[in-house]
Amino acid sequence: MAERTGRWLAATLALVPVTGCAAPVAPLPVRPPSVTPATPTGVPTATPALPPSGPAPGTVAATPSRPAPPPSIPDRATATRPPSASPRPSACLGPVRYDLVLADTELALVTSLCLGVGGVLRLQGIGPGEVTVDREDLVDQNYEAGVVDLRFLRAGTVGVTIPYDGRTYLVTVVVV
Repeated sequence: MAERTGRWLAATLALVPVTGCAAPVAPLPVRPPSVTPATPTGVPTATPALPPSGPAPGTVAATPSRPAPPPSIPDRATATRPPSASPRPSACLGPVRYDLVLADTELALVTSLCLGVGGVLRLQGIGPGEVTVDREDLVDQNYEAGVVDLRFLRAGTVGVTIPYDGRTYLVTVVVV
């Protein structure tokens, strides 16, 4: 009886479709064998993936010819850029936001600044219409809640006049 039940169970399991399996698995990528020039019959032949294990006894070992390795693609971190036509000075901060909190900054010490095009000079703690620039064509100026944002649109030199505590300070901003 156990033998009959075992056959019945095996036959039943063979007929039941398998469900609930995971998604099909893709095959691993492999490099196809390199093809040598066509043989006299016109059919290309594949070169062996590995050289022979060694020369026959009594023969001179020849250097096996291997296909050249594929050209390497440089990594983004190691790729070098060609130098630009106008390199940025090393003291230039680039297109960043530079915050000046007027209550915490000694403005007499801030006489010049170098920013990249798109950089912003943010002056915090000043009223509307107090900050002026000598080159309005190079600057987009916005005021909101005691903060003046000066966004530098094009390269050039801009004089920024800041009145604070009864004195007027001039900050020269070089935009590259």
